[in-house]
Amino acid sequence: MRQAIVVAAALVLAVSACGGGGVPGPVGRTAVPPRADTGTPGEITWWDTTRPDSEGPVFQELIKEFEAANPGTRVKYVNVPFDQAQNKFQTAAQAGSGAPDVIRAEVAWTSQFASLGYLQPLDGTRAVAEQDDFLPGPLSSTRYQGRTYAVPQVTDTLALLYNRRLLEKAGHRTPPRTVSELKQVALDVRAKAGVPGLALNVDAYFLLPFMYGEGGDTLDVPNKKIVVDSPANVRAMASVADLISSGAAAKPAVQDSYVNAMTAFKEGRTAMIYNGPWALSEVYQGKEFADRANLGIAPVPAGSVRAGAPTGGHNLAIYAGSGNLPAAYEFVRFMTSRTSLARMSGKLGLLPPRASAFTDLAVVANKDVTAFKPVLDAAVPRPWIPEGGRLFEPLLQGYQALVGGKESPEQMTRTVADKYRSIFKGWS
Repeated sequence: MRQAIVVAAALVLAVSACGGGGVPGPVGRTAVPPRADTGTPGEITWWDTTRPDSEGPVFQELIKEFEAANPGTRVKYVNVPFDQAQNKFQTAAQAGSGAPDVIRAEVAWTSQFASLGYLQPLDGTRAVAEQDDFLPGPLSSTRYQGRTYAVPQVTDTLALLYNRRLLEKAGHRTPPRTVSELKQVALDVRAKAGVPGLALNVDAYFLLPFMYGEGGDTLDVPNKKIVVDSPANVRAMASVADLISSGAAAKPAVQDSYVNAMTAFKEGRTAMIYNGPWALSEVYQGKEFADRANLGIAPVPAGSVRAGAPTGGHNLAIYAGSGNLPAAYEFVRFMTSRTSLARMSGKLGLLPPRASAFTDLAVVANKDVTAFKPVLDAAVPRPWIPEGGRLFEPLLQGYQALVGGKESPEQMTRTVADKYRSIFKGWS
């Protein structure tokens, strides 16, 4: 599930669309009118974006439990491919016809849909419960301009995945904790195990840990500043370039680098990659990890300032034009309860956004989930703004130019900053 990679392209297409008719939304846009908080049990429709074969059945089991606990309410389950859901929802919401009552939305979609007036505010409703129990990162993605428009359903981030056998062959029994250690361990693997120590994925989302590690970021939203060309980010790009030029990381392909890195890792042709919990089911299909104990999971190595990886995941949001808001509120409340999230996490290995869910026995029994818990502690919220998805394509192009030797770290960050200025008019 390489959802973080697909998000950027979809957001670029979707963010420029306009709202439909109804109450005023943001300047220059109109939105569907929210319905009153009235209605009967009836039927609601949920658009799920998980994999229908491996993940969908667990959510359908939860739906049956919800229906049993709420007689007279029926949930129409519709699985919508992730890479189609964003534009499909926006088209339906803009037309005022065909949108679901509830949608499973990638974290970056919430602010965009809210800015267009397509989401029902949830403050003070039964959909929102025990907010103090939610992890700060995913919870921050549910708010836009001081109001709550969604509830976290699953969170994720990036970790360092490593091959224990190859690291031990190179003389290391513990994973690297800093980028400088990462370089040395990778060089030792190359020298003693005969394979590149690290495979990089040339994608903007996977570049963020290096930026965060040096104290960098893309934007300073409160002050409306573009900071992608900061000295911190120049240092980050220099460290990435050094990993490649030193031989610590194999020179990555600009195209299909995710597939190349994953294949090399599964086959034992590299010892370390950055990836998230969604990748584990694929990793375990590789010959190197037939023995699951050979897979190590650790926080991303720290730069000179900290260790940090981006916050990802999905929220449950309610369409502002829903004809049955009370049932939609109850459904979101049920699906994001500690019990439901623990069931989801224990069976699927997805990371629950509630702190208390990590103490549930079903979650504790899933070693992959417990291994990711300390990784989440270093997760950094992304800029939750409607234009957030448009940050990725310029950063991806810059990353490609950097690893291709076409631009220096200084040139790369300046080029990306110039492209951001064409998106964020009036920002300094």
